[in-house]
Amino acid sequence: MGIREEKAALVEEIAGKLRESKSTIVADYRGLTVAEVTELRKQLRDAGVEYRVLKNTLTRRATSASGTDELDVYLKGPTAIAFGVSDLVAPAKILSDYAVKHKALEVKGGLVEGRLIDAEGVKALAALPSREGLLSMLLSVLQAPMRNFAYATKQVAEQKEASGS
Repeated sequence: MGIREEKAALVEEIAGKLRESKSTIVADYRGLTVAEVTELRKQLRDAGVEYRVLKNTLTRRATSASGTDELDVYLKGPTAIAFGVSDLVAPAKILSDYAVKHKALEVKGGLVEGRLIDAEGVKALAALPSREGLLSMLLSVLQAPMRNFAYATKQVAEQKEASGS
């Protein structure tokens, strides 16, 4: 396979990832050591997030092919992209947390469900609880009325018992 065919295949692969990912976060990794990048990759991989260092020219072709051209504003300088296919929050949370500990990592922005967000938007997304956390909050809200009803019923029964009725 020639170089052009390889590049075309890579562009199509990136375009496919851009189409299927729920969130795509772009970061500048300049200044990170190999050990730090390896640690970051492991954290992302464990969360089911794909992290790739890509050439900006190929990525621009992929954004054009996938209809996500607005992402091009962040494709300047060394660029790494985290694709979150299964979890919307995981790429933002991991990259933001890592950027706090390692000042060399700069989160530029990204796409979340097709909408462009800046670095502040990524931080806001990272502040959201995980899917499991949101589900547990929802469950707690759904259980509260039943729990309160049971408590009130118990109190009425205890009052009747205490009064001798």
